[in-house]
Parts: sequence; structure tokens; C-alpha cells
Amino acid sequence: MAEFRKKRKVCKLCSGKSINYKDINSLKSYINEKCKILPRRVTGTCAKHQREIAREIKRARHIALIPFVK
Repeated sequence: MAEFRKKRKVCKLCSGKSINYKDINSLKSYINEKCKILPRRVTGTCAKHQREIAREIKRARHIALIPFVK
């Protein structure tokens, strides 16, 4: 039986993409249908950028661009 290895996910933000709390469409790819922040193992981001994503989502929530819960 052949062994399969998962391909390691590459952080999109390390490759040059930026994240901003005003850009709702890009933030929606990092939250699930209940508006919870997705973990690193699902999104494939590095720890540094996962903290940045969480901070930007929380900023967007405080100024009511994204709901806290659905």
C-alpha cells in the first residue's frame, strides 16, 4: 500500500497578499458560516498572519461590518 503525504499548505499572506478589516470579501474566507474564526490548520496560514487575521476580523466586528454570531 502506497503512503500518501499531505501537501503542506502555504500561507497566502506570506506570499504577498495583504489583509484589511475594510475588505469584507477577503475576511469571509477566514470565518465559517457561524462567523467563527477558522483555525490555522484549516486556513493554512502561519502563526504570525493568523494573529493578524484575527485582529482584523475583530476590528471589522466592532464597527459592525461582520456580525459576531449568526
